[in-house]
Amino acid sequence: MAYLDNIAVFVRVVELGNLSAAGRDMRISPAVASNRIKELEKHLGVRLFNRTTRQLMPTEHGRIFYDGAKKVLDAVTDAEAAVTSLSGQPRGTIRVTAPLGLGRRLIASGIPDFHDRYPDIEVRLRLSDHNVDMMKEGIDVAFRLGQLEDSSLRMRGVMDCERVLVAAPQYLEARGEPQTPRDLIDQRHDCLLLRFPGAREFFWPLQTAEGLQKFEVRGPFDSDDGDVLTSWALSGRGIVMKPRFEIEPFIRDWRLKVILPDTPPTPVQLAAVYPHRKFQDPKVRLLLDFMAERCQRLIRDIMKPR
Repeated sequence: MAYLDNIAVFVRVVELGNLSAAGRDMRISPAVASNRIKELEKHLGVRLFNRTTRQLMPTEHGRIFYDGAKKVLDAVTDAEAAVTSLSGQPRGTIRVTAPLGLGRRLIASGIPDFHDRYPDIEVRLRLSDHNVDMMKEGIDVAFRLGQLEDSSLRMRGVMDCERVLVAAPQYLEARGEPQTPRDLIDQRHDCLLLRFPGAREFFWPLQTAEGLQKFEVRGPFDSDDGDVLTSWALSGRGIVMKPRFEIEPFIRDWRLKVILPDTPPTPVQLAAVYPHRKFQDPKVRLLLDFMAERCQRLIRDIMKPR
């Protein structure tokens, strides 16, 4: 078992690029991770990494061993999943990620309930508005608002979510309320944008009488945190496009007003994304079923007329 643990540490170091990140991911200290790599190198009689001050790069031997080691770990995971399926007692760890707003409102609060139902399953949740590389980060399930772009992944749709453009009344009093989508550009409205390295959507897709149109809007500042955009909008700093369920309470208490209701943004799909082989894992299927039902119920409750 110790040898298999050493292999698991080696694989995570290759994927994450340094001992500290691998140690955090596996909940061991960098010193323990380093010792496991040294034990593995001693056993194999070769050097597996070229060490620099910032990163560990696999040697030629390391790259060759990684390919085989990854297959071994995958085979062990599949075997454990098969045994679990027969025994009816799911156990193990699931790594989950979600955007900040979605994760805080819908996913995080469900993790303890899921654990109460399946106490032998440990869930590690990572919230980020960045598009996490699932394969590199070792993520089992990602909850996302948007389209699937990576063909190596599978997607399970949960529900379509209405999106709206909103602004605070004080912003609209000072700048005027847009009457057409073109006003967003022609009147140089301050649009609050979700941007981060690698982000592709720098336009707002609106449903007009002429069909779907994409408007390249601008603003004086942006953020990689969707909740920051909401706080800016609440303070009267501009117009933001958000899934309605995230801001419905602010709309109901008149702190935010929906603008351009006749030309709304296209809906966005809430979906669970996972590597193809992960769906064979019973604990992953259980989490998908549990969270899909929970998200649907919570969003419907949020949107229910008061």
